[in-house]
Amino acid sequence: MSRPRRRGRDIHGVLLLDKPQGLSSNDALQKVKRLYNANRAGHTGALDPLATGMLPICLGEA
Repeated sequence: MSRPRRRGRDIHGVLLLDKPQGLSSNDALQKVKRLYNANRAGHTGALDPLATGMLPICLGEA
C-alpha cells in the first residue's frame, strides 16, 4: 500500500534568497520549499555552488 502524498500549502510570491557559498541552487530551493511547506516552487536560474548572490525563488503561481 502506498503512502498518501503529503499536501503542502498554496503559497504564492517571489522570495529573494541571498545564496551562501557551498549550497547549490536546487538545495536552496528544496530548503525553502520545505520551510514554507509549499506545493510548487522553482528558481529563475542556477548559481554555481561556489558562487554567492541573489537567487529569486518563485512560489506557487508567481
